[in-house]
Amino acid sequence: MRRVGEAVRAAQGLVVVRSPDESRPDFGVRVLDENLDAVGRVVDVFGPVSRPYVAVSPDDDVRPAGLLGTKLYAR
Repeated sequence: MRRVGEAVRAAQGLVVVRSPDESRPDFGVRVLDENLDAVGRVVDVFGPVSRPYVAVSPDDDVRPAGLLGTKLYAR
């Protein structure tokens, strides 16, 4: 498991996560919160190569705004 980054914004039904470095997860990878609960899947990677943003499509039972400030991980 590796860190995806911190959730910094909720927009248009997605959670935007800022990566701590140049690493990026693959599309479709499951995203987990700090408690290892599944919260969604990676649907896009965009922005600067040095610290990209990752768009996460949250699961139906997850409220995007509730994830703000949360560290997220990829499985």
